[in-house]
Order: sequence, then C-alpha cells, then structure tokens
Amino acid sequence: MKKIVLLALSIIALTFQSQAQDNTEFKNVTVEFIKLTGAGAAFENAIDQLGTGVSEANKEAYTKEAKGTLDALYTKMADLYMAEFTQDEIKELVAFYKTDLGKKLSEKQLGLTQKAMTYGQSWGMEIQGIAQKHN
Repeated sequence: MKKIVLLALSIIALTFQSQAQDNTEFKNVTVEFIKLTGAGAAFENAIDQLGTGVSEANKEAYTKEAKGTLDALYTKMADLYMAEFTQDEIKELVAFYKTDLGKKLSEKQLGLTQKAMTYGQSWGMEIQGIAQKHN
C-alpha cells in the first residue's frame, strides 16, 4: 500500500513539475513576443522621458531602479496574453515578428498607435459636439 501511495505522489509531483516547466517556457516565449512587438522599446523610451527631470547625479540610480520594474511588468503582461493565446499561437506570433514584415510592424506600431489615438480623440470630440447638438 505504501508503494502505491508513494508512486501516486511521485506521479503527481512530476506532473506539477512538468506543468511548471511548461508554464515557465510559455511565459518566457510570451515575454519575448511582447518585447518583439516594440513594447520593450516603448518602455525604455518611457523610462527615458519620465526621467528627464532627474538630475544627472541621480540619473544612473533612477535608470537602474526604473528598469528594475520591467520584469514585473513583463510578467503581468505575459499573464494577460497567456490567458488569451495558446503557447503555439504565441510561438507563431514570435515567428511573425522575426520576419521582415513583423520587424517593420514593430518599428512602426508605436507611432501608428499614437497617431490613431489622436484621430480617436478628435473623432470623440466631434461626436460629443453632435451629441450636444441633439440635446
């Protein structure tokens, strides 16, 4: 009986270990995907922009501490993507972002998003004007 219990516990432990390894690989691939989309460059840029008011004497310490927050952010974002996409889908996205077209999209995405947000804000103000007209 002891042998059966020990065997069952061993199987359960191996299952959890295997799932943890699969999850770690999935998370690592997902973080790679996030970085390939241009988010990594955007975060680095944000750190630089937000740190423009930091004195030169404190710039290095600021940059080190700010960049130290990125792993937690990538982990949270990875969890978000992992809830919506399978590991195979993320691997396909990584493969796409490594192509010439994917690299071009990554380089252009932030600028396109910023312009689109400006268009959306202008459109929202236009719609607000129309709504007020019909009150």
